Amino acid sequence: MRRVHPIEIESMRILRGLVDLSRLGPLSRAVTERVIHASADLEYAETLVLDEAALEAGLEALHRGASVVTDVGMVATGITARETLCCVSDPRAKELSERLGITRSAAGFRLAAQEVGPGALWVVGNAPTALFELLELDATPALVVGLPVGFVGAAESKEALVESGLPSVANYGPKGGSAVAAAALNALLYFEGDGESAGREG
Repeated sequence: MRRVHPIEIESMRILRGLVDLSRLGPLSRAVTERVIHASADLEYAETLVLDEAALEAGLEALHRGASVVTDVGMVATGITARETLCCVSDPRAKELSERLGITRSAAGFRLAAQEVGPGALWVVGNAPTALFELLELDATPALVVGLPVGFVGAAESKEALVESGLPSVANYGPKGGSAVAAAALNALLYFEGDGESAGREG
């Protein structure tokens, strides 16, 4: 069992005193708490788009050892309990991006799709272009954590993800980022199965 630092326990205690998430299912609550914990932004309690069944499918996929793909290295670094695949720095991604006129993150997702096959979990925290690319691929993901940040394309890519019908975690608006995307995935990795997120002691 993961050892939880006292600072994290106290932080979660404060968080739970600031926002009531009792309306959410256990996995949706765990994801929301960890995203807020990572960002200190209570607005995520209202803007996250979550589906309990999709999160359950993602959790089951993780238990089966499904691959986790990230758009950038910062997201990969933030996912602490599972090896991830990030192709953004792969020389093949550089060549592909230059040849096709797409970003390296998008090119990295093209490469990753060829390696992991269906049933992977895809985590986007930085590059809306990677999320748009994923929506064009025949990736058949177990879950997409789509939380890119920025004023160009981020909100639109997340709206497209929600409208796609793919099992996903997303939010409305430009907010997001590597830390919150990693936090959303970590919430599933740390989930204790008892309806509580990992910030509770014991």
